[in-house]
Amino acid sequence: MLFHLLYPLHTSHVFFNVFKYITFRTFAAAITGVFLCMLLGPAYIRLLQRKQLGQAIRDDGPKSHYIKKGTPTMGGGLILMAITISTLLWADLTNKNIWIVLGTMLLFGVIGFLDDYRKVIKKDSKGLSARQKLIFQTILALVVACLIYFMRDTPPVLKFPFFKSWSLDLGGLFVPFVAFVIVGTSNAVNLTDGLDGLAVGPTISTSVTFLVLAYCAGHVKIAEYLQIPYVTGAGELAVICGALASACLGFLWFNTYPAQVFMGDVGSLALGAALAVISVITKNELLLALCGGIFVIEALSVMAQVISFKITGKRVFKMAPIHHHFELKGWAEPKVIVRFWIISILLALFTLSTLKLR
Repeated sequence: MLFHLLYPLHTSHVFFNVFKYITFRTFAAAITGVFLCMLLGPAYIRLLQRKQLGQAIRDDGPKSHYIKKGTPTMGGGLILMAITISTLLWADLTNKNIWIVLGTMLLFGVIGFLDDYRKVIKKDSKGLSARQKLIFQTILALVVACLIYFMRDTPPVLKFPFFKSWSLDLGGLFVPFVAFVIVGTSNAVNLTDGLDGLAVGPTISTSVTFLVLAYCAGHVKIAEYLQIPYVTGAGELAVICGALASACLGFLWFNTYPAQVFMGDVGSLALGAALAVISVITKNELLLALCGGIFVIEALSVMAQVISFKITGKRVFKMAPIHHHFELKGWAEPKVIVRFWIISILLALFTLSTLKLR
């Protein structure tokens, strides 16, 4: 919005020429996102408390979590609000990629809201059934995948990191593949959101990583130099990545241990879906699995636990997702959280190194 209002003034005032640059607008969106979260956070938390939107605790979870019962949840709504406002203020709103990511994020946020609603209003700690949630997610993901497929400017190929020329033409499999990436990432972030600030940390590092990847993919000369696919308009996604990372950073002020508010499914499902769509548009789906390795490990731990128990009657972990396994082994919650953050940062750095390791 500000881009469209102020940039045209550059013809008479050279200062406004700065609004042309994605880098400037990315930093501006980041500053806006973190301040919105930190300024509105206290009032938002009080609102949740007045509405008695407290977190229900799993009966089979670690006993140490019982103290968290009643802590306000659905805090992800604050993150989505900050991201949306920041993006609308600073992004080029004629860019179709911005609307695809924003729309996907908000619609997945609606699914998360319905899940949280059942948890906090119906007092059902499990929320929507896994079947219901998966159906809603899959339908929406297929719609988004079709939209990306028919609006794409580049071939529907899967690029492999570390290799300059390796690619796989997905053809008609592009749509189901993209839907799988969106649903899988959305659920993986949701599974990670089990400890105070655990999901927010990797989301920040992944968002910052994709800020760089999106900018590079949308810049002709940089893409040519790094020998990565050039994607028209992808650079503008750096703005929403900046807003996403900073909004999560602002939310972490209230979500860090011991949390004043929980993200809830309204945040985790939406953020996972947004990251997935950004990775698809920039042609970095496999790098998302690398950079978001914590999310992948969390999801795989649940799958391994379920499969093992159904086949052998034995559990692989003391409890899944895997962060609960370490809690039950005696690790303090803050230690689990910070160590997972460290791993996430290392994976992010390694992901960025792939731009040259080709």
